[in-house]
Amino acid sequence: MVYETEDVKISQEIFYYLIKNHELKEEREATLFRQYCEKKEVQELTKSQGEICDCKIEKYGDAIYLIPNEDNTFLGFSKNQLKEKLCKSNATDKDYYLAQFAILTLLIEFYDGSGSSSKTRDFIRVGDLINSISDRLREGADVFDEENQEREGVAFSDMIIAFETLKSDENGKKTKTTKEGFIHNILLFLEKQGLIDYIVQDETVHTTKKLDIFMDWNLLNDNNYSRVLRVLGED
Repeated sequence: MVYETEDVKISQEIFYYLIKNHELKEEREATLFRQYCEKKEVQELTKSQGEICDCKIEKYGDAIYLIPNEDNTFLGFSKNQLKEKLCKSNATDKDYYLAQFAILTLLIEFYDGSGSSSKTRDFIRVGDLINSISDRLREGADVFDEENQEREGVAFSDMIIAFETLKSDENGKKTKTTKEGFIHNILLFLEKQGLIDYIVQDETVHTTKKLDIFMDWNLLNDNNYSRVLRVLGED
């Protein structure tokens, strides 16, 4: 297909905007948003640039998002980068997978995957989140024996060890060697990505519109949601 020069330029402008901001909202860039939505050629060209850069360009509601593929460490995060950001120094794979499990638990506490909107609550307290992580780890270990854990690729026993190694601090110290600090650091990371609002003073977590839309439109299709529940040890 032969594209008009103007369409190529517009698609490049949209892609450059997404590279810088990771999202393009209608309320901020109405002209670019309309060009993407109303011109098939512009949308095709933009998506093609995303494919070349190992990422997806998707429109959810009133925003267009740049979504790096899982193995895209240029526009996303590598395992080592995430381990450094989410875990204590000299962290092991146990600590890394515990951090991932904590994020999954946070998501499942907010979303149930059914109805016109999957969201089921407005906020969660940090203490309740910590308790939920502990409970779900033990529930998972009860459901899956060592052989099944290895087959499913979820080492509940190892994550329990990593979680129990973290101390509980009655004074709420936020060092990464405490449960409170471990979760605090993860929540700060998610807030920086625009996925949650973390009210430190109130010890509460609220999801953002960005996360709500992404969960409804992308993550909580039947296959993905069932896999999340299985990992968490639920029927």
